[in-house]
Amino acid sequence: MLNKIWAGLIIVGLSYAFIQDVYDNITNRYNNGQPLQLNYHVANNNGFNSQSLIIDFNDQRLDARLIAEQQLRIYLGPQSPARLTQIAEIHGNKTQLHAELLNKSDTRLTLRLPDIHWLKLRQVTDAAFETAEFAVKLALGLIGVMALWLGLMQIVEKSGLINYLVRFVQPLLRWLFPNIPKNHPAFASISMNMSANILGLGNAATPLGIKAMQQLQTLNRDPQTASDEMCMFLALNTSSVQLLPPVTLIALMGTQISELLVPIILATSCSTITAVIVARLYAARRRSACNS
Repeated sequence: MLNKIWAGLIIVGLSYAFIQDVYDNITNRYNNGQPLQLNYHVANNNGFNSQSLIIDFNDQRLDARLIAEQQLRIYLGPQSPARLTQIAEIHGNKTQLHAELLNKSDTRLTLRLPDIHWLKLRQVTDAAFETAEFAVKLALGLIGVMALWLGLMQIVEKSGLINYLVRFVQPLLRWLFPNIPKNHPAFASISMNMSANILGLGNAATPLGIKAMQQLQTLNRDPQTASDEMCMFLALNTSSVQLLPPVTLIALMGTQISELLVPIILATSCSTITAVIVARLYAARRRSACNS
């Protein structure tokens, strides 16, 4: 079902982009084919025959170079006008733009810039491919993480260490998940997931959370509807208290992350308390509705 939704959104986006591009071509929104007059001066004292020029475009000065009798190469940078950068990217070069030289005088050039066609369609198509590439990389990355942490979990289970962890948090888990049978394997997965989240290991928590959800599903009386325990676990997993910042945040901020430790703990504590209260209230509301 989700694949159909994504396919529908892509089709809608491509259709809108196609219609918009047709309208832009009809109205000539980008002034295709129209001459453009710009002031210029030479970069040295050799007159117009010099190859190096400086042109004025929307109050910005750009370096340019004559590469043929009727061809001008304009060099672009990070602060270059958006229109020129856009045209250059469409034609495959972000730093250079080739324009046709129509006329020249001592102080002015008449140019014709390359045409812009199907801009919206290009943008939507590029975004779709970039998103697909990111999704594949993310999936491949999660495969390795899931294999690693599920393997470590099996080692912890067989060594008996997980039993000590479950016993330590058993009173809290029994209160949060009253309908899970005692000593059920879901307690182990939930405990490991919560531990990983608390320590800021989000990637490690993902496979453990998936396994916990699968185990909770085996206890679900209505497979088409999430149980109270599944809703509570999702709320905890989403709003988990974090005693340590996420690893990605530490990698980005370095030692500056120490300034955010207390705010992160306070914020995630508030979010966890709120999530637990809301999940319990909705569970009680659903039970009362079923009993009435």
